[in-house]
Amino acid sequence: MTMAILLTTFIGFLLPSALLALSSSSSTPAKSIEINVEKAFAESSFPIAPDALIEKTKEFLGPQVGVGTKDGGDCLAEDFEFCAAVVGPIGKEAYLKALGGFQLEDSFDIEQNTFGFTVSPVQPNRVYWFGYQTAQLIAPFMGVKPDNIKDELKLPPQCFHMDFDEDGKVKEFGFYTVDRRYGNTGGLGGAFGYFYGVGKPLPIPEAQPYKPSFRFRFLTWAGNLGRWLSRNKES
Repeated sequence: MTMAILLTTFIGFLLPSALLALSSSSSTPAKSIEINVEKAFAESSFPIAPDALIEKTKEFLGPQVGVGTKDGGDCLAEDFEFCAAVVGPIGKEAYLKALGGFQLEDSFDIEQNTFGFTVSPVQPNRVYWFGYQTAQLIAPFMGVKPDNIKDELKLPPQCFHMDFDEDGKVKEFGFYTVDRRYGNTGGLGGAFGYFYGVGKPLPIPEAQPYKPSFRFRFLTWAGNLGRWLSRNKES
């Protein structure tokens, strides 16, 4: 009985709510899984239109602005925050100071490979997009010379977001890895991926490839054991 409770809890913890919803009774009336985007934007009070936000995002990502790193932070709101998966939130001054002394472009030829720019109908001041960054080492980085890194770095796909205020300034910028199995940087995105990619990972758990915790490994083992016992009991 205890094992059954543990296994049920474990499965309920792992399965996303969307999958649980799909497995519900077929007698439940069908509902659309999509947001009515046109209705959402029509009801929005945010003054900047979606198309204009996307164009502004692409401009701010460009080499003349660099999300505040090339224009002295002029594109950033005073209450700007950078927030990624494990870094942040950090404010405008700390963000500019951190990136000002850390220029990946000095050592890497980077291709952003962005696509899929869209405005969130739930947060109409937010633009989302994806990127498959690739990079070739062209100058020494962390003591590693280009001759030592022949392969191009391929970072995992990342989902980026940029929030704007009503004046068209950036309130928040960040990104999250969406497929840790792709690429050759240990599933790490952002600067962590570049450090790992050249063999110089930062000595912190957050800058290392994902490794399940002991508790999670134990729950996985318990789940597998429960399924094995169940099959043996049925046979």
